[in-house]
Amino acid sequence: MPRRDLPPPPPPAHLREWLDESVVRADRARSLAELVRHNLGIERLLLLWAVAAVFALGWSFVGMSLMAFEDGGTRARALGLVFAALAAGVLVSGGIWFGRGARLDRRIRRLQCAWAASDRDPAADRRLRAPGRSLAWLLSSLALGALGLRVTFGAAAGTRPGEGAYAELVLTMGLGLILWVTALLGLGKAGAHYRWALCALRSAGPATSHGPATSHGSPASYGRATTSGPRISPGEPARRSASTGRPPRASGTRSRSSGPAV
Repeated sequence: MPRRDLPPPPPPAHLREWLDESVVRADRARSLAELVRHNLGIERLLLLWAVAAVFALGWSFVGMSLMAFEDGGTRARALGLVFAALAAGVLVSGGIWFGRGARLDRRIRRLQCAWAASDRDPAADRRLRAPGRSLAWLLSSLALGALGLRVTFGAAAGTRPGEGAYAELVLTMGLGLILWVTALLGLGKAGAHYRWALCALRSAGPATSHGPATSHGSPASYGRATTSGPRISPGEPARRSASTGRPPRASGTRSRSSGPAV
């Protein structure tokens, strides 16, 4: 799978404090947009299908090898060995290609999460959800999965006992399984991007600003009163007790002239 240049990771937090905020947000928006194109572009979908075609070719060689061994002749067995060697080479090449693509996907996902957590820009993040591309991956994968299921179950239902029937069944069901697994990978990519857009971009949204707390014991109440008695609003005359005519006492203090409050 061809390797494409990806954006660099975001600068560390202690360096971003010295940079211009508008420059940091512009780099973040540009890098995330490029990463989304790398992840959900039409080229990645075609590359996924190309890997599936390589696996289908390798499995076709496996099926032809089985058919050749079922014939039982010396020449057929030699041809079966050739087909088996070709199948091994093609399948190993497809596995290496698939592994490179999986590592690239993990690298893209790490960069996406790092850039999304580096700053907050809700206006630019709305464009990163890419609903059209996600829908294209979703619909194409559903169609491919339906085709794979039809091939698999159709082959199982239409097989009749006879010479070469089992090799043909293995070949057809293997091809259908490859189509079905490719569809699951496409659905997983579309779902992973949707989940990332909901979680990562929402967590990087603007923080909700709350007003100063005014409850008792909160920072806004420090310095207002040092006692636990009732508070007196500024500009309002102090209320006096109806029985003694004195101002209310703070908690923890006792008067020597008055008795206990009734």
